[in-house]
Amino acid sequence: MKKLLLVIAGIYCIQTVSGQLKTTPVCPVFKVDILDGKINDLYINSSLAEFKKTFPCYTSAEDETATSKCGGGVFYKDRDIYIYSGRDYVEIKEKFKGTMTVPLMGAARNSLFKWLGHPKIKDVSWDAYQTAYGTLIVYYNKAGKTNKLQMSTKGTETLQLCE
Repeated sequence: MKKLLLVIAGIYCIQTVSGQLKTTPVCPVFKVDILDGKINDLYINSSLAEFKKTFPCYTSAEDETATSKCGGGVFYKDRDIYIYSGRDYVEIKEKFKGTMTVPLMGAARNSLFKWLGHPKIKDVSWDAYQTAYGTLIVYYNKAGKTNKLQMSTKGTETLQLCE
């Protein structure tokens, strides 16, 4: 009887010890292609599952359901990039950790013409540009420098962003 209790206690200890080790998912560097609407090899309208698989280090995720806020998505708060897969758009904020094909973050508003041309819509704090994949919205801070980007597959007439 003592041997049986000792074996059970040993098995319990082994399971407890091995259950404590957790691996941290490693992500590749986010490489955003502003003009083609891609992040690494994924288009911005790729599925939630594809983004989770390619970038497993997300800080939170929300399934794409009818009741999900903003249509669902996968979010990388520590890298300041948010993928709203249910609405087919990506939001990149000023503390973004990654690379861009066009260095827009922190660029002056009057310097964007050489890369993006004339905006389709202008506002006091943002400009919307027509792109091959849809729409690029560039937001500016009070100093006139870029501090947020939104890349969407939708045109400006059907665009639905998350507030």
